[in-house]
Amino acid sequence: MKHTTVFVLLLALVFSATSQDKKALKYAKTITEKDLQSRLAVLASDSLEGRETGERGQQMAAEYIASKFKEFGLEPPVDSKSGKSYFQLYPLRKLTYRTAYLKKGDEQKTNFEDFVYYSKSETLGEEYIDLVFVGKKSVEDLKGEDLKGKYVAIGQENMGNWRTVLAAVRELNAEGVFLFVEDKSSYDFVLQRFKRFLSGTRLSTSTDDGKESKVIIADTDLATWAYGQEYGQIETGASTRLILNADMLVEDIDVENVLGFIKGSEKPEEVLVVTSHYDHIGISADGQVNNGADDDGSGTTTVLEIAEAFSIAASKGVKPKRSVLFMTVSGEEKGLLGSEYYSNNPVFPLENTVTNLNVDMVGRVDPDHEGGDNEEYVYVIGADKLSQELHDVSEKVNKTYVNLDLDYTYNDENDPNRYYYRSDHYNFAKKNVPIIFYFNGTHADYHRPTDTIEKIRFDVMHKRALLVFFTAWELANRENRVKLD
Repeated sequence: MKHTTVFVLLLALVFSATSQDKKALKYAKTITEKDLQSRLAVLASDSLEGRETGERGQQMAAEYIASKFKEFGLEPPVDSKSGKSYFQLYPLRKLTYRTAYLKKGDEQKTNFEDFVYYSKSETLGEEYIDLVFVGKKSVEDLKGEDLKGKYVAIGQENMGNWRTVLAAVRELNAEGVFLFVEDKSSYDFVLQRFKRFLSGTRLSTSTDDGKESKVIIADTDLATWAYGQEYGQIETGASTRLILNADMLVEDIDVENVLGFIKGSEKPEEVLVVTSHYDHIGISADGQVNNGADDDGSGTTTVLEIAEAFSIAASKGVKPKRSVLFMTVSGEEKGLLGSEYYSNNPVFPLENTVTNLNVDMVGRVDPDHEGGDNEEYVYVIGADKLSQELHDVSEKVNKTYVNLDLDYTYNDENDPNRYYYRSDHYNFAKKNVPIIFYFNGTHADYHRPTDTIEKIRFDVMHKRALLVFFTAWELANRENRVKLD
């Protein structure tokens, strides 16, 4: 029995070794912690000024990534007036709040202090508005009403589902909507979150006509001030006259996605897309640079390393059977704008896009894993949403090569964080392209100046990069593309 057990174990080891692709193993060795660190040191440096979309630092990052793609020997796939380019330019409208305030008599309330003005629309100087309180009607209740030209105020219990609430508000045909948030802590969360992101510049696609409702989010103190009585005593149908002024500087700009391409040897028309976003949130109001080492300098560095590994293999005559597009996008922090543009204006047809592997934050260990016995993990999101076969491939590749702990916590459809909808892969998934989103979870330094390279766990990041590489290698070289369910 003892000899039989030993034989079975030896046989398992032999099978495991032979099931590995020796060429994949060879070129995986070009992905090193040293290279990851040296490239991230550039992307997460103060000189790139936080890589905010539409700002100088983001453009410097784009130039750096393109220079690396060129150095690796990747093809520039984008048609431009001067020939083929690594840059896919797309137009955005840059909005900067110059002022937003409310007046009643001699008193004035100010944006980001007393309320949040959340809109791409501006007023023509000071405008008189008649604000009608409709009570605790839901936004859904108001959709059937004719609100054209009107300002309405809604009693909103909380903003726990603020994305859903604001998306619904956008569908109303009202001139303006005030949301009086009854839960103080919920309102404070929105105030601090939006103050950070809206007090600088805001970007939108340049096709927006700027006619959306003027939305003001406030607590019940503002309601008491506006109507001149305690919030609980304001009757449905009550009206008050206020002055609203919302003034913005509007600029039309072009920004860049950066694309590098390797043409497949056998099925060049089929394309695997590997993505990250290279933008971040820029410089804070107090002058501190948000370096975004993890978000998403780590993902972009990973994509660069994988691109180099594939290009070294190609230079040695080992080209992938399918084409591979390496794409780092901008505008993610502004609403997935770069990937949205690509998905609507693809360089390669989406029906021929076999999978998108999206790498967004893979350089840290989150609090749920830190200090435990499973720090070598990665959250895998979305692999089974459109293709069970893709999920199976992902699992098999991991077991064959890397043996990370694949954590599916955030893949749960009922997870309140809804990460599946919050990174660039989602714009591919919406177009029926199978995706995998690789993610390390959030941490105390998320979207803060303290997200720096010194805190990156390059040992774990390296293993995650290998997982993405081996998965990309399998998807680019397997006999058939993964099937949609």
